[in-house]
Amino acid sequence: MKLNRKNIDRNLPELPIRVLQFGEGNFLRAFVDWMIDKMNKTLDFNAGIKVVQPIDRGMVDMLNDQDGLYTLYMRGLQNGEAKSEHHLIDAIQGGVNPYTQHEEYMALAREESLRFVVSNTTEAGIAFDPNDKLEDTPQNSYPGKLTALLYDRFCHFDGDSDKGLIIIPCELIDENAVRLKEIVLKYAAIWSLGEAFVAWLESSNYFCSTLVDRIVPGYPRDRMSEITEELGYEDNLVVEGEFFHLWVIQAPEAVQKEFPAPDAGLNVIYTDDIRPYKKRKVRILNGVHTVLVPVAYLYGLDAVRQSMEDEVCGRFIQKTIDEEIIPALDMDKEALTVYSKDVLERFSNPYIHHLLLSISLNSFSKFETRVLPTILSFIDEKGKAPERLTFAFAAMLYFYRGKRNMEDIPLNDSHEVLDFMSKEWSSVESSLEFSGLVNNVLSQDSFWNEDLTKVPGLSDAVTHSLQLIHDQGMKTAIENML
Repeated sequence: MKLNRKNIDRNLPELPIRVLQFGEGNFLRAFVDWMIDKMNKTLDFNAGIKVVQPIDRGMVDMLNDQDGLYTLYMRGLQNGEAKSEHHLIDAIQGGVNPYTQHEEYMALAREESLRFVVSNTTEAGIAFDPNDKLEDTPQNSYPGKLTALLYDRFCHFDGDSDKGLIIIPCELIDENAVRLKEIVLKYAAIWSLGEAFVAWLESSNYFCSTLVDRIVPGYPRDRMSEITEELGYEDNLVVEGEFFHLWVIQAPEAVQKEFPAPDAGLNVIYTDDIRPYKKRKVRILNGVHTVLVPVAYLYGLDAVRQSMEDEVCGRFIQKTIDEEIIPALDMDKEALTVYSKDVLERFSNPYIHHLLLSISLNSFSKFETRVLPTILSFIDEKGKAPERLTFAFAAMLYFYRGKRNMEDIPLNDSHEVLDFMSKEWSSVESSLEFSGLVNNVLSQDSFWNEDLTKVPGLSDAVTHSLQLIHDQGMKTAIENML
């Protein structure tokens, strides 16, 4: 039996369209749509979602074939116990392809009940396209489509201040809503949409920057026969996600009242400054990932969960967080400890097989944004280099030798980084020359945005760790450190 509203023997409500969603992918369906569905069922939020396909090829037809229905499987650890549960999500009321249904798309601008816009059009989605024009059907870019829709709504409701929208982007870029609003205003100016429209944009619409956090592996292809048997229906849009979820929204109190997600028990935090939450996520969750890759891989492990379960690597990461990352963050230490516990539990999720090599992409730039700020803060605070983070720095340099014992490592980085590190390692004839290699790497301000040889004690600490890794091997070096 195929999943649709006719075949499911349940009293599913027809909901007013209150949310317009740009993007039909796994993340939004496992994150935002699940939250709205939960709010509908626990708070009588009464919000239907209309999905807009943001590019000319997508999954709106598949979504419409199932009348907007799909199943979300949440799988992971809760308080150390492995759990799995599934939910039928019925908040989506259908989808529109603006490339083939442009009039239907623009008609959404005139929906009386419409109040929210959410989006996840990838990091490249919030971008200005100089070729976009108001008369395009549709515009190429997401901001262009949104500007045309907002202008149509402004005109249709004669600038009614009550018909503005709350716009909540989920794209993974800094200040996503600020960037989106800048581009919308740029189109308004270029397309000569008038001062009254710009004033309405500014006074009657909210652009709310966000931070989103949930691991969504997506469609569980290898389990679909088992899932179909369990569900009793065929669902081509099954999506998997972990239990953990966090949505930080920078918004005024008026938005909080209209979108009361915390009242439904959801981990949604409203704030007037999103930056500390981003800093926490980057330094702990992303930073630990970046530290783990070279250390655990050279130790002989291949996956994140395997590394967390290993006594030595697991203890290395725990002590790195407790003794070096958290002390270098000027934030509430108790909250950081709770957050780090959640992070480590997520890394140990038995349902997610996350290969270390898959997250080794562009390790140099990741280290610069995720780990280096912690090292520099620690040195400023303590007057010495953090032992484990500088050890991880050395491990990354050793990783870029391209060898794990006799096995080649498939390095994946920019040509600039790969060419530079290949040249450096090929010129090293003995470990006596490690100091030169480290100084050459640390002096490259194109990698680090500064000359790191000028940071007191850093070059010596990285060189010492590199020497230990080379002389003793990763396994002995890390065990001796602990």
